[in-house]
Amino acid sequence: MAISLRSSSFASLGHFPQVGKPSGWIRSPSRLLLLSTRSFPRIFASSSSSSVDADLNSELDAVSSFSEIVPDTVVFDDFERFPPTAATVSSSLLLGICSLPDTKFKSAIETALADSECYEQRDPSKRLSCFYDKALVNVGADLAMLVPGRVSTEVDARLAYDTHAIIHKVHELLKLYNEIEVPPERLLFKIPSTWQGIEASRLLESEGIQTHLTFVYSFSQAAAAAQAGASVIQIFVGRLRDWARNHSGDPEIEAASKRGEDAGVALVTKAYNYIHKYGHKSRLMAAAIRNKQDIFSLLGVDYIIAPLKILQSLKDSITYPDEKYSYVRRLSPSSAMLYNFSEEELVKWDQLSLASAMGPAAEELLTAGLEGYVNQALRVEEHFGKIWPPPNV
Repeated sequence: MAISLRSSSFASLGHFPQVGKPSGWIRSPSRLLLLSTRSFPRIFASSSSSSVDADLNSELDAVSSFSEIVPDTVVFDDFERFPPTAATVSSSLLLGICSLPDTKFKSAIETALADSECYEQRDPSKRLSCFYDKALVNVGADLAMLVPGRVSTEVDARLAYDTHAIIHKVHELLKLYNEIEVPPERLLFKIPSTWQGIEASRLLESEGIQTHLTFVYSFSQAAAAAQAGASVIQIFVGRLRDWARNHSGDPEIEAASKRGEDAGVALVTKAYNYIHKYGHKSRLMAAAIRNKQDIFSLLGVDYIIAPLKILQSLKDSITYPDEKYSYVRRLSPSSAMLYNFSEEELVKWDQLSLASAMGPAAEELLTAGLEGYVNQALRVEEHFGKIWPPPNV
């Protein structure tokens, strides 16, 4: 089947570590999936730092013995090659569903637009917001029946600088999921890593609600997210590298460059070592992977989200890489204990210290990410406004 969505932002898959067994929820997935992968399965990382055995069938087998390798795909017919195990439902996924003439998730959106509770909202903006939340949850519930892992639900980026609004929105979404009997252990809530988002994560995690902090582009964000107890922390390796190639003046990036290190790989390494040296519960995810070297440099990190082109190359190769890229675990709890942090890096992070420590790269990339999410949400609501009410309502 050749139909595909050619934007990696449409959805996310992988296998979020699961708490408990979702009895009665799993059924055989169809091949017609509108899914991509930015979620996170159980860790298969080896505790050994030696090279892998020579009897492995492919490079993909080799790297998968150190980190969970998750496909980043939005292609319908890749289920057999790289089976999805978890998912993210987002504004971009809703846009993708709406842009296609027929998908298995279309009815989830139509049901949301026919919801009487939303219909009764007299304020048009509140009505569209209600439709938006219902659509996210309906699609998320469908995904939860298709994948064995957890579903991460995007929290409206327009709330990114309001802690109480984020918490209120998560409670609303959780209530909607509860009404259609999606158990909370199947869920994560994806929140931007502003200070307000990190604080919201701390408070939600204290309630037992699992969070997924995204748009982390600095050590201060990663450390604050770990201190908050976020279940998943997502770092975009390639985006930091792209920024570094075209900009200057960021102390954290320049320090990595002076050490001969890639900015994105250096941040993941430092964040991993901080989490494991100081006993934080967070799992770390490396996203925006650009090439095999990124994967080899990050072996041992909890999750690596890789494009299909790279995964296919790993899968097709049955030979070891050249000596420059040996299959050695680069990140491990034991090596983390040897990593030294400065006194400034070991502070209890608060809003002021976070703001002063974030360099221009983190500030610009966070702003750009938020603007993208907000624009997508507005486009979804604009589309819903055009097609509402649906037939027979």
